[in-house]
Amino acid sequence: MPDMNRQITDRLDAPHHRRILRRGDLLDNPLEQFLRWYDDAVAAACLLPNAMTLATASKGAVPAARMVLLKAVDDRGFVFFTNYGSPKARDLDENAQAALVFHWAALERQVRVAGSVTRAAAEESDPYFESRSRGSRLAALASEQSRPIERREDVVARVQQLADQYRGGDVPRPPDWGGYVVTPRTIEFWQGGIDRLHDRFLYTRQADRAWTVQRLSP
Repeated sequence: MPDMNRQITDRLDAPHHRRILRRGDLLDNPLEQFLRWYDDAVAAACLLPNAMTLATASKGAVPAARMVLLKAVDDRGFVFFTNYGSPKARDLDENAQAALVFHWAALERQVRVAGSVTRAAAEESDPYFESRSRGSRLAALASEQSRPIERREDVVARVQQLADQYRGGDVPRPPDWGGYVVTPRTIEFWQGGIDRLHDRFLYTRQADRAWTVQRLSP
């Protein structure tokens, strides 16, 4: 049996884009602040800047996490799309709370979000589905996401069958596919610092929907 006791080398001591983050640098609205940092990540050519970890928990408090793609940010919060029959969707049906994490390594920045989750209306899911490539729409229609399958070829054949069925026409959005909105309760902005002296600021939404901001210890 191979020896799995391997030490992981930590290379975070070489400064790159580290900077001091001050309260005066932050906007009062954390969603606007998120978009500012997101634009920085795009400008820095970060790979998949809209990639985020989505963490959920079942009714029995069993946690799960996976990577998904952020598709919109608005006054409600953060929007993503998925199959409503997937494990993440089942978790959210049982426990409509989630956490998100964005990590932009090139900028040594992280954003953590926690809040409640609701399904997006069909009027929002339909136009997004129509904006996807035809191949992506066919794949969404063909796949029973996360269900066990015998062979990859079976899914490929199902995609081809649907391509023939809808040849020359629109591919309809599956009824079990659509969006979710994560409405944030807290949003934390983390800026990496030299010698682990990171800067962290936590926004917390109050009952009147105003936001308070606290600096956290590294």
